[in-house]
Amino acid sequence: MEQKIIELDVREDLKNKIEPFQKIMEAIKEVKDNDIFILHAPFKPVPLFAVLKAKGFTHEAEEIEAKHWKVTFTKNA
Repeated sequence: MEQKIIELDVREDLKNKIEPFQKIMEAIKEVKDNDIFILHAPFKPVPLFAVLKAKGFTHEAEEIEAKHWKVTFTKNA
């Protein structure tokens, strides 16, 4: 089965003071076992790590530059 990658950038939403949590939860509904969800955010979204861990995801966070974090979440089978 082919691995799917879903990517979401919430930096603009946060810049415009729009809470992206619901958008993130909608995006992960599409993620199946072994798929990848990539999130771009202006900060390391630590509270989200526990929420997605409870839904079966592992994560890897990388600071690309100031105000740009890329977090790769993988759905465990």
